[in-house]
Amino acid sequence: MFDLDGITVVSLEQAVAAPYASGRLAQAGARVIKIEREEGDFARNYDALVNGESAYFVWLNHGKQSITLNLKQQQDHDLLRTMLQRADVFIQNLAPGAAQRLGFGATELSTQFPSLIHCSISGYGEDGPYRLQKAYDLLIQAESGLCAINGTTDGPARVGVSVCDIAAGMSAHQSILQALFARERKGPSQGKGRHIEVSLYQAMADWMNVPYLQYRYGGRNPGRHGLSHPSIAPYGAYPCSDDKVLLISIQNEREWQRFCEIVLQQPDLPESPGFASNAERMNNRTAVDALVAKTFMQYSREENILRLNTAGIAFGRLSDLDDLLQHPQNRYATIAGEHSEIELLAPSARTPDQPSIMGKVPAIGEHNDLIRSEFTGH
Repeated sequence: MFDLDGITVVSLEQAVAAPYASGRLAQAGARVIKIEREEGDFARNYDALVNGESAYFVWLNHGKQSITLNLKQQQDHDLLRTMLQRADVFIQNLAPGAAQRLGFGATELSTQFPSLIHCSISGYGEDGPYRLQKAYDLLIQAESGLCAINGTTDGPARVGVSVCDIAAGMSAHQSILQALFARERKGPSQGKGRHIEVSLYQAMADWMNVPYLQYRYGGRNPGRHGLSHPSIAPYGAYPCSDDKVLLISIQNEREWQRFCEIVLQQPDLPESPGFASNAERMNNRTAVDALVAKTFMQYSREENILRLNTAGIAFGRLSDLDDLLQHPQNRYATIAGEHSEIELLAPSARTPDQPSIMGKVPAIGEHNDLIRSEFTGH
């Protein structure tokens, strides 16, 4: 038996944020009914690089059932209402105001289905001056200030995955699990649902708290530092003699002393002006980085790694996608796609006695007949 066996999730979803949340629930054993337009979730067409399927879609939607509905038609509208009578969770990330116009807004749902946990995911939230503004991941990366601290001195850059969508999906997932737990703990007679509101902007604004606090209370703008750390030195990327790159991280003065003694072979350096504390090293960063870079360029990456391991210094290889494909720490999970088996990188959390369910990627409307028959009786 899986953790969420018996839980039914109805998700009126598209793109990334809501499918991420419902997908994680499916992996824990919940039945997830994915409602799509007749043309399907537009994320199905982001690319066709995974044996003819979209990378984002196969990652986020395996293990779900798919039904196509046109909610402007009364029959389909009534069918969704019938499904929600039996559901535990309803997730939607339609355009701002669309769910309310269809009669599936928070007020209506709370009144009609008091035990239902309903989660609305939007760009900016359900109040405030931007509440009706459309939003997509890159736009929120820019709007939230993330791009202001990501990139190099040459200019801002986007994070290379849909980090705002994923942050919102993660927030929705944990809030839904919290609501399910609260409802279960109070028992079937008293347990009530709740409305959960998640926005891409607020999810990323939460993640931006450290630069926000540094700037608001300390007047310090972290800026864009590429592969360097904004407040620790040395902490960054350094090329080696074989043209491969290592990143290192010095977290405290004990590590700095060992690094100087074993890696730089200058045991007295921590006593020198400009090198004695992290604050001094930050003010003297050009010289610190030049010294580290000169030392690293004398050795290959693997030779530098041996020295760093001896000193107990944290490091990371600057991997490209070829390196990722062959990384020895990878764990994999195999799912059935529409056309072939697909090997994914496995979910990050692993519980040996509760493995994730890695179900099939549904075709558009694959479960139309099954679901219509179940909820209408014909």
